[in-house]
Amino acid sequence: MTTVSGPAVTGTTPTSAVVTDAITLTPADPVAADLAFTAVTQPCPWPKAYGGDMVAAAAAAAMRSVTDGKTVHSMHSYFLRPVDIGAPVHYDVEIVRDGRRFATRQVRALQNGKTAYLALTSFAAGGESGSTASVAPADLPAPDELPSSAQYLADRPVTDDATMTEVSKQYWSAGRGVDMRHVPGPIYLDVEGGRDPQQALWIRPFDALRPVSGLTDAQRDLAALAYACDYTILEPVLRALGHPWAEPGLVTASLDHAMWFHRAPAPGVLDGWLLYTQEALSADAGRGVGLGRFFTPDGIHLATVVQEGMIDPTRQGAVT
Repeated sequence: MTTVSGPAVTGTTPTSAVVTDAITLTPADPVAADLAFTAVTQPCPWPKAYGGDMVAAAAAAAMRSVTDGKTVHSMHSYFLRPVDIGAPVHYDVEIVRDGRRFATRQVRALQNGKTAYLALTSFAAGGESGSTASVAPADLPAPDELPSSAQYLADRPVTDDATMTEVSKQYWSAGRGVDMRHVPGPIYLDVEGGRDPQQALWIRPFDALRPVSGLTDAQRDLAALAYACDYTILEPVLRALGHPWAEPGLVTASLDHAMWFHRAPAPGVLDGWLLYTQEALSADAGRGVGLGRFFTPDGIHLATVVQEGMIDPTRQGAVT
């Protein structure tokens, strides 16, 4: 959501630790499941936590329950309640099925005694069936030809109407764990580049991803991809509707989310630039749907994301 208030974003040095801290889990006693973990949501300047915290932590929790080498290939989520920032969330993992080729896990996230998030995650052992994939767009500017969020916002003043505070400027510039370069320009304060329902971003961790206890580097990379995908997936919808993030009164919230992991990134790929192409599929009745695809710089299609969110330009305050 986009009301610019709430807890301060701590720290001024850009770091990918935001991502790896979000997927660092502590074993816990299950409430009504086979195993459980807790994770702490990361700082942000909105009234409630960033949705990617739940997606990535749930992915990590599900991965830690699969011990026979199967790899996550799909994840389907519902966001049911807002989650507090900087507070632990309890993730119950139910082992729904362990088959020869596929395994299924249900993850339920609880906070303050209530279910805040639900996910079904599927794992596969792999197989041979041929290969085809989406094609990355050609002729996009390289990331070093585009301004970072920090560079874009450096000379933009803090405003009296709270559309951009010092805290939100710091968060957009350096607080999200990943460097983002928009094509066309970003939509923080204005809808740069017009109301075309498509955009692309180059994204990269601010520094190399740190090891995460309980996850292999390959599992960490997939969870990190899930973490980053939610930052901007509704932006093409906002762009098409003409709403910048800082528009007074605008409130957004993630409703449901689906992600397919088509190919495992090679070691080290997640430490470098990825191309994240996005488009608006629909907007109506206060909801919008965005589609995104992740590509390596050499055009390998890694993952696909679809998310529906609430988009309300008239409300003030948090979603309840």
